[in-house]
Amino acid sequence: MTETNYLKSKIRQVPDFPKAGILFYDVTTLLQDRDGFRKAIDSLATPYVQANIDLVVGIESRGFIFGSAVADRIGTGFAPVRKPGKLPSKTMRATYDLEYGTDALEIHNDAVRKGQRVLIVDDLLATGGTAKATSELVRRLGGEVCALAVLIELVGLGGRDKLSGDAIHSVLQY
Repeated sequence: MTETNYLKSKIRQVPDFPKAGILFYDVTTLLQDRDGFRKAIDSLATPYVQANIDLVVGIESRGFIFGSAVADRIGTGFAPVRKPGKLPSKTMRATYDLEYGTDALEIHNDAVRKGQRVLIVDDLLATGGTAKATSELVRRLGGEVCALAVLIELVGLGGRDKLSGDAIHSVLQY
């Protein structure tokens, strides 16, 4: 079994969640599997071990799990990007479009220093809204977005197209 097939075998597919017609890729079953979790982190981190990354930024909420493990693996610090009102100090906000309306993400004003080379990590790239908003936040703080690393990319939703210019590493594609 290839590593890709192995990792896919550890991800539970839940039909009609959170609403009818959606196929949800539940990574909690992968996280529970020692070997699967290790292989997932290896697959996310390996391209960046020698890439002179200064900071990993993880997107709420599963991006915290994968991003902090990747940061540890490549020897950097970690900064969270969260939904509004969840960070305790002064923040910067970026909004993004949803199917019906908008949402927002925030980062601490001092999370990224000018010139830092940043790797953004999340579990999933779907429509690209959260990734684009996070890239915008990093750049507004003076950071250089080196790449976006995701475990799963839902290719048919076109998220990659919203991130023109950003290097994207996706471990699994559906």
